[in-house]
Amino acid sequence: MTAEPSEYPDVTAERVNAFLAEVTPGNAMRCTGIGSRWATATLETTTSSLRPGGIISGPTVFTMCDAVLFYACFSVAGLEPMLLTSELSIRFLRPAVGPQLHARATLHSVGRRALVGSIVVWTDDESTPTAVAQGSYVRPPEGRWTTPAAT
Repeated sequence: MTAEPSEYPDVTAERVNAFLAEVTPGNAMRCTGIGSRWATATLETTTSSLRPGGIISGPTVFTMCDAVLFYACFSVAGLEPMLLTSELSIRFLRPAVGPQLHARATLHSVGRRALVGSIVVWTDDESTPTAVAQGSYVRPPEGRWTTPAAT
């Protein structure tokens, strides 16, 4: 994917991670890239995220999908903490095994209220996804719920 700037050029992976550290302390997922209607993320797996056989748990993969779609929404909405998941569905394609989990979210529809996108998750090779998902986020009504930390 080309590195087009986001609609909020000051929203970088570093700013996203600093923002998340402030509003969701303890979040282990990290934004690794963000651009026009897309974001990428990585998670270093731990023993608590693994099932027997070294398989990364389904709830961990699902959470990664939700997180990276949230990050992609920042590219069109700014660092808005009250973007809310409206729906998210996932299809697991193969066991996710590895020390890192990676994901890329792409926004396909950006409306006044709804943001709709898809996610690909992989461990070693992006061309061999372990899961795919699709979901939507909603923006808060104008002037509601935005905290001073949001930009």
